[in-house]
Amino acid sequence: MQNKSPKVLVVGDLMIDHYLWGSVNRISPEAPVQVVDIDKETTVLGGAGNVVNNLVALGCKVSVCSVVGNDEVAHELEGMLEAIGAESYLVKQNERKTSKKSRIIASHSQVVRYDKESKEDISLASQEEMIKKFDLLCADAEIILLSDYGKGVLTTELTKKLIDLANKNNKKVLVDPKGLDYSKYSGAYLLTPNKKEAQEASGIVIKDGTSLVKALQKLKSVAKLGISLITLSEDGIAILDDKLIIRPTVAREVYDVTGAGDTVIASLGYCLAQGKDIVASLEFANLAAGVVVGKLGSATATVDEIEHYKSSINKGSIESHIKNFDELKVQVERLKKLGKKIVFTNGCFDILHRGHVSYLDIAKSYGDVLILGLNSDASVRALKGESRPINNEEDRAFLLCALESVDFVTVFSDDTPYELIKMVEPDVLVKGGDYEGKEVVGSDIAREVKLVQFVDGKSTTKTIAKIQACEC
Repeated sequence: MQNKSPKVLVVGDLMIDHYLWGSVNRISPEAPVQVVDIDKETTVLGGAGNVVNNLVALGCKVSVCSVVGNDEVAHELEGMLEAIGAESYLVKQNERKTSKKSRIIASHSQVVRYDKESKEDISLASQEEMIKKFDLLCADAEIILLSDYGKGVLTTELTKKLIDLANKNNKKVLVDPKGLDYSKYSGAYLLTPNKKEAQEASGIVIKDGTSLVKALQKLKSVAKLGISLITLSEDGIAILDDKLIIRPTVAREVYDVTGAGDTVIASLGYCLAQGKDIVASLEFANLAAGVVVGKLGSATATVDEIEHYKSSINKGSIESHIKNFDELKVQVERLKKLGKKIVFTNGCFDILHRGHVSYLDIAKSYGDVLILGLNSDASVRALKGESRPINNEEDRAFLLCALESVDFVTVFSDDTPYELIKMVEPDVLVKGGDYEGKEVVGSDIAREVKLVQFVDGKSTTKTIAKIQACEC
């Protein structure tokens, strides 16, 4: 039986990613620079901490070993690891500064980043302490991940000793490498360099299948790897085992590749720790990466999200625009972070006709994205009578998503779409011209309400009446 909660040991450079979110409305009188009014402040685990985050999201039991400073940032970092359930075994070195990268974000754009950190190699005393901790933790781990961000924790000598210890305990070591000399990682099971890193480390320009194989062979020889691997961004992941295997990317939408490498090594480790072969692990890692690049920032993917994504990629492109409430919520958050103007409308849209298409086309013109709340079959019956709808909710949603003007459709069953509008918080709420002088549900939430006049003579009711007349 597979262990769904494998024990994983992570070693590497820990850091905190700190974000200051705000807006710019003026230029400083002191210098020609923007003045950012800060509205919100957030922190997330960065560096090897993002690998830990990804493993925890997959359900792993994670231990993390690193060297930090003896400072407030280290204390904050320990609290963040504890909060997600990771066990931390940290060596504190007095003269070091724990890495903290602060970014000021104004109107969804990064204005400046400033770092406080130590980047020199950790002391020999810290390395000895790391080896002692690693030796104790190694026996209990099912796999070991080294996350090298080049901040001085994984020195050349320490890295070699850790890999030797792991191999003596028959534990696979996966490494996210840094720098040009991959002999530092000699004896690891696999490395996860991207194409640019692999070219720099191998000295081979990857331009076709032949050069890709040569680069993989070079890295395998230099680092004495069990498997040679290179991530190829939108082209997927390539490995050289007995032969070249390339698994193409399965990302439906790419919004942000930040942290995708951390997701790849975490998901590979998750699978390999459960005894899955490299090809199955590779396919899982590709799916996980496909999930996280569809999110903003350093994101993670749960097993449920990956399984759902796997099933969704087999759907047609039209069906992919039909979202349930939770899926729509994720899309709305992403769109707002991108600064998109969201338009919302709702209705039954039973027998699709020219009036509907014209109405939706005008609605879309008021913003960047049109989200449509579609009445469920039950709510249509409550509004229109037992003979309606003519088309069921699945068919109606599918036809609406086929329209160029409609970006997302979600089905709702409430008497009104108020809760749905409350979740979306649209910039513009659109209703038909027959609402002139009437109260529009959700008008207290949207920033603006627009009324669109219907096309004369075009309605579902009239279409049904015409069909019935012909039958008579």
